[in-house]
Amino acid sequence: MTNESYNKLPDIVRTVVMNAQIEKVWNAIATSDGLAVWLMPNNFQPIMGYEFTFKSQPQRDWDGICYCKVKELEPPTKLGFTWCGNNLEQYVSFELKDLGDKTEFTLIHSGWSEENTQLREIMYDGWGYILEDFKNKLGDEHDNYLN
Repeated sequence: MTNESYNKLPDIVRTVVMNAQIEKVWNAIATSDGLAVWLMPNNFQPIMGYEFTFKSQPQRDWDGICYCKVKELEPPTKLGFTWCGNNLEQYVSFELKDLGDKTEFTLIHSGWSEENTQLREIMYDGWGYILEDFKNKLGDEHDNYLN
């Protein structure tokens, strides 16, 4: 066992079923406007290797910016990108599974080490709240969310 794997914490894995077809969910995760509605303002483009940023409110020692690079792009089922900021180098991926009129959405946030145990716990809960809000926005049949 290497020291690196010994100090690694499990990935954050959150799965929800969205009351929306896969194309609608894909448009919400693979466009800049879509990501801005449920995650953070950004300059994302769905291009392999594209470097982009998410911008949030600065907190403590963090400037509020996540520097990212598209590493996986398999429309309409998978998007993965680096997630770097606040002295962390991590990886986030979104995986979609077509369930007909619904879509299974799985978020995987990896790259956690023991010194970030508390932050990982905060992010685990945070992703839960974010995905529940996202699910509610997409499931609202009266909205025009990125149709």
